[in-house]
This record gives sequence, structure tokens and C-alpha cells, in this order.
Amino acid sequence: MNLGSAVLAIDPGQHKCGVAVVKAAGGAFEALYQGVTTIADLQRLLAELVSRFEPESIVIGNGTNSAHVARTAASATAAPVVVVDERFSTIAARKRFFEQNPPRGLRRLIPLSLQTPSRPYDDYVAVILAEEYLKSR
Repeated sequence: MNLGSAVLAIDPGQHKCGVAVVKAAGGAFEALYQGVTTIADLQRLLAELVSRFEPESIVIGNGTNSAHVARTAASATAAPVVVVDERFSTIAARKRFFEQNPPRGLRRLIPLSLQTPSRPYDDYVAVILAEEYLKSR
């Protein structure tokens, strides 16, 4: 399924990675896939996502373990691998996580700045990286 302007984005980490496939659609963005995977399972997941979505490029944040993840991505596809600056992406992703997953019950009364997300949100970082890359093209 060739989606034209879809990109596969990865927020690399030491033990896990956020992964997202994002498509630009008329000035808006649509996340077609997002999830968190282990480094050990990354190559298998990339092969599956590349086969399924045929992204035009692979976008990787320049943080922890980015060189290893870039080599893994390059071996999974012929699509160009682009390493991008990921400054402030974690802050934006945390904000978006809480917008899309607002606290419930008594947690609503606790300021978000004092709360920890209920799960790893590296996939939200990958979505932010993809959107910033697509905006900059």
C-alpha cells in the first residue's frame, strides 16, 4: 500500500523505541500506526511496517542509540534514512499524550506537571518527529 507522503519515524532509545507511520493529508497529519517496541524486536517490526506502508523515508531522532537504530533501519529498507533533531519532542509528546489520554477520577485534580504518563509514550515522540519532518519539507 503506497501512501505517497507517509514517513516512518523512530524515537530511538537504549532499550525501547517509539515507532510511528504518519501520513500528510491536506495540511493535516494522520498517524496510521504508532507503538513502542524493544530494540531486539525493532528490525522485525520495521520490515513489517515497510512492507505494509511503503514509507517514502525513515525519520530517526538524533538522541540515545540513534546510530545503531539508523543502521538497523537502513538494513530494513531502501528508503532514505534521515536523522533529525529531536530537541523538545519529548515535552511536546508528553503534552499530546495527556491531551489524548486525560486523567480520570481523582487524578483529574492533580496538575499534569506532577503526573507520570500511565505507559511509555515514545510512540508519541515518533509521531511528533514525523510531523515536524513533514512540515519542514
